[in-house]
Amino acid sequence: MRIIVCGAGQVGSSIARQLAGEANDVTLIDHDAEIVRKRADTLDVRCIHGNASLPDVLADAGAKSADMLIAVTFSDEVNMIACQVGHSIFGIPEKIARVRHQSYLDRTWVDLYRADHMPIDLIISPEIEVARAIERRLEVPGALDMLRFGDDKLRVISIRCEEKCPVINTPLRQLTEIFPELNIVVLGIRRSDKLIVPRAEDQMLIGDEVYFVCDAQHTERALAVFGHEEPGARRVVIVGGGNIGLYLARDLEKHHSELQLKIIEVNHERAKYLADELSRTTVIHGSALDPEILSEVNIGLSEAMITVSNDDEVNILSSLLAKRAGCKLVMTLVNNPTYAPLLGDLGVDVAVSPRESTVSTILQRIRRGRIIAVHSVQDGLAEIVEAEAMETSPLVGKPISEVKLPSGILIGAILRKDLVIIPRSDTIIEPHDRVITFVAAGAVRKLEKLFAVSLEYF
Repeated sequence: MRIIVCGAGQVGSSIARQLAGEANDVTLIDHDAEIVRKRADTLDVRCIHGNASLPDVLADAGAKSADMLIAVTFSDEVNMIACQVGHSIFGIPEKIARVRHQSYLDRTWVDLYRADHMPIDLIISPEIEVARAIERRLEVPGALDMLRFGDDKLRVISIRCEEKCPVINTPLRQLTEIFPELNIVVLGIRRSDKLIVPRAEDQMLIGDEVYFVCDAQHTERALAVFGHEEPGARRVVIVGGGNIGLYLARDLEKHHSELQLKIIEVNHERAKYLADELSRTTVIHGSALDPEILSEVNIGLSEAMITVSNDDEVNILSSLLAKRAGCKLVMTLVNNPTYAPLLGDLGVDVAVSPRESTVSTILQRIRRGRIIAVHSVQDGLAEIVEAEAMETSPLVGKPISEVKLPSGILIGAILRKDLVIIPRSDTIIEPHDRVITFVAAGAVRKLEKLFAVSLEYF
């Protein structure tokens, strides 16, 4: 595919790197000459300096023959105009725009994005994506992340193996023998800086970050297998009342009436606005780094603190203060990717990356074949993919043990209508089964071919 990425920030460069690594023809545009120079030195993509919404810049980027335009600059207006120009002048078939301002996202103005108005095929709001990711994590105490697949009949959960984990140093093949009635498969293991697509004889070690898939009905039992039986949060403190904090508080008020919610916001005017907008949330004006403010919100008695301010340092430091005061769970938003590997050692329970959430949404639109859902994990080292198997797929009609799966691909679960199937060696995939796979970055193209629709199908 020929893809133009507008904006060379963290999201733009991440998606450009990932797509270029899969043999796509990628051109990256940014208005900052220094960023363009740096990206040209580190990425195997064509880099152009200029305003991404200008027709001549898009023409220079190859818009006439482009298959897709992804606009993720820091300006909503540039992103929207780039999509409009890409459609009206160059006829680019697929257009994706990142839009931050909530007014543009109001359902009242949904007609704005019709094909005959401002043709954008997919609008991404990082703030909404991050808030949803945090809410998912709150639903599963003890999890680093939780992802829904197969209409929420299957869940992929990420946990950290601690000393209390009862299956440490146990070969994975024995999990089925020890827990025969538990539908669970370990998909991937992050050990230090290495990602492992495990085999039957592999073992989990203390400190490993493990991804496993399970039947949604077995979620609590599956977590207990890994030593995670933490109670759910009741008292939650949110640091930062920006778009993410406001959206999260609204959503928690709506869907979790049992929660006692508090927001700490440093800006006085914004705090007043939050107080008017929220019905059940207590708004505290002040700094989350102020011990008196933390005492006022009873942070030591709170089950969870979620730090989502615009300042990474404030998020990290306030999380550490809360943890030291006795808060059981801290979730920390970090925009700078260099901070993320440090947080676990510092004592932060869950790191939330807006980049990872946004990239996952974009990849879901890009993936070929019968791809239903995609989630990027570990900064693009792997993807968890849900795809539909068609009659012509080489996966269909034979036992899994006879399917020659490419290296780096692991089949974790199958959904056949409403039936959840945890695959064994003699399991046979049938047409229209929905298959959950864990895929190392280098094997994504091979996975797409497994689920591609052959001409024979027609």
